[in-house]
Amino acid sequence: MRAFFLSLWSLLLLHSISASAVVIMQDTVRRNPHRQEALVDSSARLLTINQIYLAGNRLTRDRIILRELSLKPGDLVSSTDLPAILERDQKKLINTRLFNTATIRTMELEPGKTDLVVDVNERWYTFPAPIFDLADRNFNEWWQNYGHDFRRVNYGLRAYQYNMRGRNETLRFVAQFGFMRRFELSYRFPYIDRKQKQGLTIDLDFSETKNLAYRTLDHKLDYIRSSRMLRNTRGVGIGYSYRKSFYETHALRVEYRDTRISDTIAYLNPTYLGEEQKRQRYGSVSYNFTSDHRDYVGYPLKGYFLTAGIIRNGITGADDLKKTEITISMAGFLDLKKGFYLSDNIVTSWSSPSSGIPYASFNAMGYKRQIIRGYEVYVIEGPKFFLNKATFKKRIFSHIYHWKAMPIPQFRHIPLAIYLKTYTDVGYVEGYPNYTISNRLVNRWLSSVGAGFDIVGSYDAVLRFEYTFNAEGQQGFFFNIKKEF
Repeated sequence: MRAFFLSLWSLLLLHSISASAVVIMQDTVRRNPHRQEALVDSSARLLTINQIYLAGNRLTRDRIILRELSLKPGDLVSSTDLPAILERDQKKLINTRLFNTATIRTMELEPGKTDLVVDVNERWYTFPAPIFDLADRNFNEWWQNYGHDFRRVNYGLRAYQYNMRGRNETLRFVAQFGFMRRFELSYRFPYIDRKQKQGLTIDLDFSETKNLAYRTLDHKLDYIRSSRMLRNTRGVGIGYSYRKSFYETHALRVEYRDTRISDTIAYLNPTYLGEEQKRQRYGSVSYNFTSDHRDYVGYPLKGYFLTAGIIRNGITGADDLKKTEITISMAGFLDLKKGFYLSDNIVTSWSSPSSGIPYASFNAMGYKRQIIRGYEVYVIEGPKFFLNKATFKKRIFSHIYHWKAMPIPQFRHIPLAIYLKTYTDVGYVEGYPNYTISNRLVNRWLSSVGAGFDIVGSYDAVLRFEYTFNAEGQQGFFFNIKKEF
C-alpha cells in the first residue's frame, strides 16, 4: 500500500513537471478570427491557410499525412504561433514511423494567405528479416545465467510489411524454430472510418516448445529440456482503437487463449496451470488508454507519455483463469538545454487475487522494460510492484549522414547520436504468499546506480552500454537493445 501511494504521488509530481515543459499540445487551432485576434500581439499577423501541398509520398496516401496536421485550408493562425505549430506537426509525422524526415515550409504568395508544403522522405516498408534471437529475456540473462549457450537461440523468418496499401496498415508474419517454435499472423488497420479515428487489429498465434521454464528458483528461471513437446499455446485476438485527438488513444481488446502442458510439467510443478491441470482455456478483455506527447517516440528527449490499462482474464464461468491486472506507467522527458536531458519513468502494477494464481500467470518485474537496471538476470514475481527509473544524460555527438552511393533512397538518411548518461533505479515487489523458492528479493526496496552511454541510429535503433551497481553489492556490465523506457 505504501508503494501504491508513493507511485501515485510521483505520477502527479511528474505530470506537473512534464506539463510545464510542454506548453501547447492542442489538436486544432482556433478558427474564430475574433477570438484569435485577442491572442495576437502587436507584431503578429493573422494568416489564412490557403492550400496544403504534399511531396515525397510515393506510397503513402495523402489523407494519412493530412490526418497528422493541425492546420486545414481556411484556418486562421497567428504568424507568431505558426512556426511552433509546424514544428509539432513535423514531429507527429515522424512519430508515425512512416518517414525518415518530414519538413513543412510556408509560401506566402498573397498578403495574408500562406500555402503549406509538406515534404517527406519515406522509410523502407518491407522487412523480410531472418530470426536469430536469444530465447531468454535479455542478453545479460543469456550470458550470465545460461553460459551463452547457442542452443538457446531461435531462428526462422520474421516478415513485416509496413504501410500496406499506403494507409499505414501493418502485416506481420513470424515463422520461428529452434528453442521455441512460434507462428504469428497479424494485420493492423489504424483507420477503418473516413474520419480516421477508429482502428482494428486482428491476430492469430501458435507456439510450442521442448524447452520450458517450469518454475522460478531464487529469482532465476529453471528450465527443463525434453525430446517431446512440453507446452503448446493457441491464441486469437481482435482489438479496436479510437484516436479522437492527435495524442490520446483508447484501445479495447478481446482475446481467447488455449494452453496445454505435458505430464512432465504437471508433475514437476502441479500449479503451473492450476492444481493438477494440464489444460487452461480462458477469454480476456482489456482496455488501455495512452496519452503520448513525446517529441520522438524512438528516443524521446522532451515531452511526456502516460499509459493506463486494465485486463480481465476469465470473462465467463467456464474459464480456467480468473485474474484482474491494472498497470499505470508514466514517463517525463525534460530538455535542460546545452545538450543535457533528464528523464524519469514510473510504473506501478496491481493484480488480484494474490494467492491461488497458476505459476504461468504470475505477475512479475523483470520482463521487457519493467526491469531495475542491475537486476537484469533476475525475475521478481509478485501481485504488486512499483518501479522508478531516472536518467540524466548529455549528448556528446549528433550528426546526420547522407549516403549518396546507396542505391535504395530509403537508406541514404543515416542519423547517429551518442549520449553519456548516469542513472538510478528503485523498485519494490510484494511477493506471492507461500512462494518460498523465490522470495529473497521481494517485500523490500531494491535500488541501483550506474553510468553508461547510448548509441542511437536510424529506424529507431538504440544500443545501450551500462555499468551498474545494485543494492545486493553486485556490479557488472550490461548490454541492452532498444531504449530503456
